[in-house]
Amino acid sequence: MNQVKTALIERLAVCSWSLQAASPGELAGKILATGVRQVQLALDPLREAPEIWGQTAAVFSQNEIAIVSGMFGCVGEDYTTLETIRQTGGIAPDATWPQNLKNIQATAALAASLGLKLVTFHAGFLPHDRRDPDFHKLAERLGAVADIFAERKIKLGLETGQESAEELAAILRAVNRPNLGVNFDPANVILYGRDDVPGALRLLTPWICQVHLKDARRTKTPGTWGEEVVVGTGDVDWRAFFAALKTAGYAGHVVIEREAGTSRVADIRAAKAVVEQLT
Repeated sequence: MNQVKTALIERLAVCSWSLQAASPGELAGKILATGVRQVQLALDPLREAPEIWGQTAAVFSQNEIAIVSGMFGCVGEDYTTLETIRQTGGIAPDATWPQNLKNIQATAALAASLGLKLVTFHAGFLPHDRRDPDFHKLAERLGAVADIFAERKIKLGLETGQESAEELAAILRAVNRPNLGVNFDPANVILYGRDDVPGALRLLTPWICQVHLKDARRTKTPGTWGEEVVVGTGDVDWRAFFAALKTAGYAGHVVIEREAGTSRVADIRAAKAVVEQLT
């Protein structure tokens, strides 16, 4: 096995929410079944149901599973259509901002207690026109969220796709927080239909702090979702993608995510096999 292959394989992790587990023990078992021993952990279940999920870190330690990062969602998000998530996603809606801020403060404390150095989330559709009053409002909110995590020495990663890479880069420059970066997901770029993957990757390289390994096919009907599929069966050119990561000098974790289908463990193992084959 060559050095590059060893490095990338050792940096593979899996998204906990992909495995649809009902308890820490079940989640640990499914993670081990994927052949990967690192996880990006959804933090909302631990915050909302500590009586069920409070022993997650202990269970993972017993099974030699490492938590490489965290993730949280926002109140009221509806991913049914592109329009519903535009209206409800992230920290953009005024109606849910107070509760989201309260939850985010609790999530940052939880992430710190777990020793995490990175947490990611979907900020929602961010305005890209500086003349839009919402641009400044959302930039201020995003700065406030980044500061909450910065106080605990935690990086905050924004999911890609809802804006073009150019628009997202403009927001990142405007917010200007050293702990604010990007969780690059090539499938989201395709699902939202805003960009091409290689171009988006190149433009966002300075901010990338984590990468998701997920695949998708482009929609044939403008204004609708693309289709998430098993890694290696969609429109992402994985050989070119891995080469681009290497060229960019990316050395962070690559986290397998699967949000559709009924064979999640098998699909994640298939994604792992693509990495083994192509790197």
